[in-house]
Order: sequence, then C-alpha cells, then structure tokens
Amino acid sequence: MVSVRQQLDARHLLCPLPVIRVQDRIGRMARGEQLEVFCTDPGAASDVPAWCRINGHRVIWIREREGELAILIEVGGGER
Repeated sequence: MVSVRQQLDARHLLCPLPVIRVQDRIGRMARGEQLEVFCTDPGAASDVPAWCRINGHRVIWIREREGELAILIEVGGGER
C-alpha cells in the first residue's frame, strides 16, 4: 500500500492548539496515511507523540531545525 502524505501547518500556535489541529486532521484521514506537522511550539515535541500513543498512531520521526519542529505521523487504527 502506498501511503498518502498530507501536511499540516501548526506554526505559531501554542499548546493545546497543535494537538487539537492534529486530532482534527487525523480524524478525516484513513489508516496508513501520513501527516507531516510543522510546529514552532517546543511542547509539541512531547505533546503530539503522547497524543499519538494514546490514540493508536505512530510517530515515524521528529526533526528540529532552527526552532521549528517537523513531526511525521502514520495514522493507525485509533481513528476512522
């Protein structure tokens, strides 16, 4: 199965908004699709992976560059 990758810009949003935006977007995605999230809130580096663990999604990687985070998530069975 070829995974579909979507992107979500959550830059300049503070907690809990990055997690809420991720939740809303993943709720409209299918299992196996990927979501790449861009954040500037440093708390997202722990908040987004914690939400993913609780909801059955997998964080593939987290990258930080010049104060910006990029988080790649694979949608699991927790939604849709």
